[in-house]
Amino acid sequence: MFGVGASCFDELLAGTRCKVTTLNAAHDPLFGGINPEPIEKNYGRSQAYLRKHPHDICLVTDGDADRVGGMDGRGNYLTTHQLICLLLHHFVVNRKGSGRVIKALTTTSMVDKMCVAYGLELVETGVGFKYICAEMLKGNVLLGFEESGGIGFPGHIPERDGILAGMMLLEMLATERVSVNTLLARLEKQFGPHRYARLDAHFPLAKRSALMEFCKNNPPAALLNSPLADIKSYDGIKFVAQDGSWLMLRGSGTEPILRIYAEASSDAGAKKLLRLGVRLTQQV
Repeated sequence: MFGVGASCFDELLAGTRCKVTTLNAAHDPLFGGINPEPIEKNYGRSQAYLRKHPHDICLVTDGDADRVGGMDGRGNYLTTHQLICLLLHHFVVNRKGSGRVIKALTTTSMVDKMCVAYGLELVETGVGFKYICAEMLKGNVLLGFEESGGIGFPGHIPERDGILAGMMLLEMLATERVSVNTLLARLEKQFGPHRYARLDAHFPLAKRSALMEFCKNNPPAALLNSPLADIKSYDGIKFVAQDGSWLMLRGSGTEPILRIYAEASSDAGAKKLLRLGVRLTQQV
């Protein structure tokens, strides 16, 4: 994405059987006119290229290459949540790893189900990789990750590393010898579909504490007809239903922006939860 990640994969994979094509390789302080964040709306030019020139996978690094995003080889968007679950699968099943799994509050609940199935301790932190770093420094960590595509690895720096994340995804494909879409389909068959959505809405800073207090004291009885199972209030407010669906409201630290996050078993369900979040903001 016109940042420091350009040429890294070419150099690391030189001499291997991988054929590497690098797009948006210029080091541009204006990032080609886009926000160099690994989200689908910034992938347009690369998606068009991949539809004409199929590959096995497209790895995306953000401006400073500490986060990873991706697409399949034909330009279909892969969410950061999907990449996180693929890496967790790889580290447990193929690398035979163990240890604590650290995730930020806004990360997919498929991770929770995977940790139960694999017998792994899961630690959930507030939003911000500094909280994940603090847990990593305590030791015995298998992986640490956040919704924005930041992933930390054991035996490495206690920080995000988008380049190493990309290399690990390639190692996974080389080990499994099937497509990334086949691997995702297997995860969904085992742990169910998980669809994520997010909305950033303007909301006055002066009313934010009142909103959080209102949500904490007036939780919905259910999310998408699944009874409420938990309320987490240590970084914003997160409502979690028995089926794993969740809705979270959290304010920006510096702007009058309220971030509304949701996850459900369908895109329609996730969008419906976002609308519920918007209605909650209108109560204060």
